[in-house]
Amino acid sequence: MGLRGPQRAAARAAIEGLRELTAQRLTTSQLFRHADELLRPVLEFDAVCWHTTDPATGLVNSVQSDDLNLGQFEDAVHLEVWADDLATFPKIRSSGVQAETLSRASRGAPQNSIRFREQISRYGFGDELRAVFDAAGGMWGCAAFMRAADRGPYPARQRELADTAARLLGQALRTSHLPPAGPGPADPTPAVLLLDRHNRPRTLSGPAEELLSRVADPSPTSLDVPTAIAMAAEHARRAAHGLPTPQIPVRIRTHDGHWYLLHASPARDARDARACGSAADEVTVVATPASPAHVIPLHLAAYGLTAREQEVALLLIRGADTREVAQRLAMAPYTVQDHLKSVFTKTGVSRRQELTALIMLALNPGP
Repeated sequence: MGLRGPQRAAARAAIEGLRELTAQRLTTSQLFRHADELLRPVLEFDAVCWHTTDPATGLVNSVQSDDLNLGQFEDAVHLEVWADDLATFPKIRSSGVQAETLSRASRGAPQNSIRFREQISRYGFGDELRAVFDAAGGMWGCAAFMRAADRGPYPARQRELADTAARLLGQALRTSHLPPAGPGPADPTPAVLLLDRHNRPRTLSGPAEELLSRVADPSPTSLDVPTAIAMAAEHARRAAHGLPTPQIPVRIRTHDGHWYLLHASPARDARDARACGSAADEVTVVATPASPAHVIPLHLAAYGLTAREQEVALLLIRGADTREVAQRLAMAPYTVQDHLKSVFTKTGVSRRQELTALIMLALNPGP
């Protein structure tokens, strides 16, 4: 990493501290605060925005910051969805690294970034380092670290340190998403929200008001709805223009451990929206409890199962035996057994019946 003396020792201590966090089942808010304490001295940032994401799509669904005034957070949401900018979270994720600086991505000309011009520089920051927290095939969160202009751009050693830290934070966040013990049954009634063009609720029906409190952001923002719902609405408007947008629905986890799916669609016909040259004004967002087909892969990924191990585990949960699994996945029976041993070790069970019971209990915890 190009570190010397005290810098190297401090970096090692920070990485070891993050590694210890991966063995603890902290809430995401607790995890972010511990990570802040460990990384701030070595990355030398002045402000940070932490986010959880939908593990499948990588879409941001919450915000946490003790440094920033989020009084204009709706502008940040709009830029995140609509601006084809440098070093966005999706671009970083597809680049093969887990951390990138705006100064490096812009080749020393951060003013070429709309995010830099409209937000970062206006608040007195000179560079931004973004990191995505991937693990077990999912993106569990991300963060943006800003530093004051007089500090200069992030050097390569700090970007490389952030890349290493991001991988550990991905593992720690994955662990924080393990299904809780007995969270209670979810209300099966869909929650429906009609939002105006500024993502302000016009009407709420079903358990919508209660759901808003269960997915509220850890930090207060200028939005009238949680980040996840605003992001889903903006992507629906983007899709109405025929622009590329991540797959839907969006998954979001409530504070009490339940997964919901957010389906967003313009209230106005998409052709009318394109014809008038602006995004559809009103958007309907429907939140429904996630089905087992959506939740089981998330639970298995949270235990750290590889893609192949998840395939084996899913077939077992559906009642297949070793021979059937081998046939379905075109692998030798002894290979299936090797995968099974790994699945049992990672989930902390010793038999197939226990694995099925573990996942079914998470899906149907009872009263």
